[in-house]
Amino acid sequence: MALEITDANFEELVMNSDKPVMIDFWAVWCGPCRMVGPIIEELATEYEGKAVIGKVDVDSNPNVAMKYGIRNIPTVIFVKGGEVVDKQVGAAPKQSFVTKLEAIL
Repeated sequence: MALEITDANFEELVMNSDKPVMIDFWAVWCGPCRMVGPIIEELATEYEGKAVIGKVDVDSNPNVAMKYGIRNIPTVIFVKGGEVVDKQVGAAPKQSFVTKLEAIL
């Protein structure tokens, strides 16, 4: 299951991670986010132990969303060593996320 990343635990779960991190910025009211959600959950299971995969509810955690300039959701960012190395804006097929994730493993 994807981790719930919040303004409070962001530093610990993302910036201090020794593994690559994939973060889905989403909101309950967002239709395309509901399409991406199950893909994120599948990847969280498939990459357990290899990567940290989490979700940030932009309505509940505006600081993290603001820090990364998230203007459109869903936006998925890929972080390695505390730096954003890739990004996917908008809904995309599972293979798009797999390709980006594999590139940073």
